[in-house]
Amino acid sequence: MTRPMQRKATPSYRPWMIAVACLILGLGIGLRFLLPLLFSKKTEPADAFFIQPSTPVSPAPEGMVWIPGGPFWMGSDDDPEGIAPPHQVAVSGFWMDRTEVTNAQFAAFIRASGYKTTAELPPTDEELAQGDVPPERRVPFSVCFDPSGLPAGIDPNRSPPVWWKFIAGADWQHPEGPLSNIKERMNHPVVHISWHDAVAYCEWAGRRLPTEAEWEFAARGGLEKQEFCWGSQKQGTGGKWYANSFQGKFPGQDSAADGYRDTSPVGTYPPNGYGLHDMSGNVWEWCSDWYAGTYYHTSPKNNPKGPESGVAGRDTNQQAKVRRGGSFLCADEYCRRYLPAARDHNPPNDAASHAGFRCVKHGTP
Repeated sequence: MTRPMQRKATPSYRPWMIAVACLILGLGIGLRFLLPLLFSKKTEPADAFFIQPSTPVSPAPEGMVWIPGGPFWMGSDDDPEGIAPPHQVAVSGFWMDRTEVTNAQFAAFIRASGYKTTAELPPTDEELAQGDVPPERRVPFSVCFDPSGLPAGIDPNRSPPVWWKFIAGADWQHPEGPLSNIKERMNHPVVHISWHDAVAYCEWAGRRLPTEAEWEFAARGGLEKQEFCWGSQKQGTGGKWYANSFQGKFPGQDSAADGYRDTSPVGTYPPNGYGLHDMSGNVWEWCSDWYAGTYYHTSPKNNPKGPESGVAGRDTNQQAKVRRGGSFLCADEYCRRYLPAARDHNPPNDAASHAGFRCVKHGTP
C-alpha cells in the first residue's frame, strides 16, 4: 500500500515574533547613528558658544571705526607676571575712537561743561586720610616724568621710581607744570587724565570707556596671537616705526629714533588692521574694568566686564582700574607693556603725564 505523500510543515510566524524582529532592526539602525555622537569629542564647532562678528546697523559716529567683535585669544603665553594667561573670549561689535582723545577735543568738553579734572583739584579728604601727605601734595598737582638730575646708569628697576615728580600746577593744560602749555599740541593726546575724568568726558560725549576685553580685541586689529598690534615685526626694523615708545637707556637717554621723546600727534604712526592709531604707545588708555590679577581664570566667555571690585594699586591701598596700551615711556629693557596682551592698573584718581584715553560706543543706535 502506498503511503500518502506528506507535505513539509510551514512555520507559523506569530505577531510577537515580528514585533521583536522590528525592534532589533530599529535598535541597530539607531545605534549606527547614535554611537558616533555619544563618543565624539566635539559635537559642534569650538566657537559655537561665542558671540560672532557683526556688521554695524547705523552710520559711523564722527571719528570712530567699526570693531566687528567675535571670539579671540586674549592674553599671551609669554606673560611673565602670570596675570594674562591666554584664554578665549568674545565681544560684541562696537564703535571705537580712531585715535586717542586729543587736547582739542577735551578742551571742547571743558568749555561746554565747566568740568574740573582731578589734577586741577586739591586732594580729597579720603586721600589725605591715607597717611602723612607732604605740603606739595595738599594742593592741586599731578605726576610728571622728569629724569633730569639723575645719575647716569641708574637702575631702571629701582623702587620707588625717582624719575616721577609731584608737580603742583601740572594738569591737562600744563603738561610739565604751570609754566608749560598745549598751544602747539592741540592734536596730541590729552594727558594728566584720571579714570574719573575719562568717564566724565565719555558721558558728555554719549560714549563710554572700553572694557579690557574690547580694548584688546580692537588693539589686535584682527590678528591672532601676535606679539605686537601690527604683527611680528620689531620696532625700527628697516627704519620703520609703528608706535611712539622709548628707544635708548631708560630713564634718561631716549634717542627718540621714532621721532618723539614725549607724546606725538595722534595718527602719526600706521593704523592697525581695524584702522585704529596708537593702540600701542603714546599714552596709557583707561578701561572701564576694575583690576584683579586673577580675573582671567574666572572670566566669562562672552563680553567679560571685569571683577566687581579691584585690588590695591602698587603704591597705595586704593583699588585699581585697568589701563592698557603703554606709553611713550615703554622701553624694551624696562617696560614692554605696549604689547596688546600686557596689562596695567592704577587707582582711578591717579593722573600723570602719560595717561589718556579713548572712547567706544555700542553698536546699536
